Amino acid sequence: MTADCPLASLGAAVAAAVCVSACGRPDYSQAQAPQSPNPEPTAGAVRVETVARGLDHPWALEFLPDGRMLVTERPGRLRIVEPSGGISQPLGGVPPVQASGQGGLLDVALDPEFTENHLIYLSYAEPGPGGAGTAVARGRLTDHGLDEVRGIYRQQPKVSGGNHFGSRLVFAPDGRLFVTQGERFWHRDQAQNLSNLLGKIVRIEPDGSVPDDNPFVGRPDARPEIWSYGHRNVQAAAIQPGTGRLWTVEHGARGGDELNHPEAGKNYGWPVITYGIDYTGLRIGEGVAKAGMEQPVYFWDPVIAPSGMLFYSGNAFPDWKGNLLIGSLRGALVRLELDGDRVGREWRYRNDGLDARIRDVRQGPDGLVYVVTDEGNGRVLRVRPAR
Repeated sequence: MTADCPLASLGAAVAAAVCVSACGRPDYSQAQAPQSPNPEPTAGAVRVETVARGLDHPWALEFLPDGRMLVTERPGRLRIVEPSGGISQPLGGVPPVQASGQGGLLDVALDPEFTENHLIYLSYAEPGPGGAGTAVARGRLTDHGLDEVRGIYRQQPKVSGGNHFGSRLVFAPDGRLFVTQGERFWHRDQAQNLSNLLGKIVRIEPDGSVPDDNPFVGRPDARPEIWSYGHRNVQAAAIQPGTGRLWTVEHGARGGDELNHPEAGKNYGWPVITYGIDYTGLRIGEGVAKAGMEQPVYFWDPVIAPSGMLFYSGNAFPDWKGNLLIGSLRGALVRLELDGDRVGREWRYRNDGLDARIRDVRQGPDGLVYVVTDEGNGRVLRVRPAR
């Protein structure tokens, strides 16, 4: 029996029997997905510069066409950061958020037609009857803030608790919007229930309506917004150039962070299958694989605690082109080289000033990489080649 087994208060014989079957790591001999080799950090490859500091738990970063940056702060503020590092006063028009636990103001994205319509999209923890849920609003960016703000999506049902809201906003090449979410922690079994929106990635039109070709449209037992299900807490998402495919990284529990490319109508297993265990030390679900449930492309144990990602396409780092860059809340920038639908190699950058809680990762118009750090004195950092 392991020392941290929560069943230790039972009689010794009973506890030992239960913990043999319920505690400890999953049986990786049944693994069907490759595990990260947990590489040592690469030193001396990048140089990190501070662009701005003094932000309150910044959560997301988005570049405007003129090179300025929109930055969200989890307590509910949206600011503009100048390339020189100046930080604006909070912009008006941001919807009320539930700033508690992991909740608050989350992602920000520009409309694909932003230069014509000036629309931006915000995801956030929205308070309401029953608790809170992930929501999306859009508004028109003006010199003083947001105008014509309206909600276009609300996760249902709203439930109590302050964890696992997701949430990233990603526009596909066809203009549809993917919204990644969590299962709100205490409600993990609902990730398998198609009649609600907990633990689901949804796909909507920019005005919030449902595309006719969503996989569950017309099914009376399923929400039509759903694109894929069986997700735990998806805080990283990006569209792959060339293929137009959605890729995500989601948080596991103790172990089991997953890289996926979610496809229409498919079940990604949580909490029936997982490569992680509960924080109590108990096993979760039925194992690491089950018929009808998708395997991750790749998983991490120990976890990287992912948040924010991009496919790099710039010229500043020629060797990084086409690679995935993922923020790690455990203090690193993670780089994955893909070989088709598989991970060919992984690097981590930590020792050059990236040993902070990296919450989001974006590519700037200069081809350099920018990250925000999830701290009370949060920063915008610029990452450039060491040479």
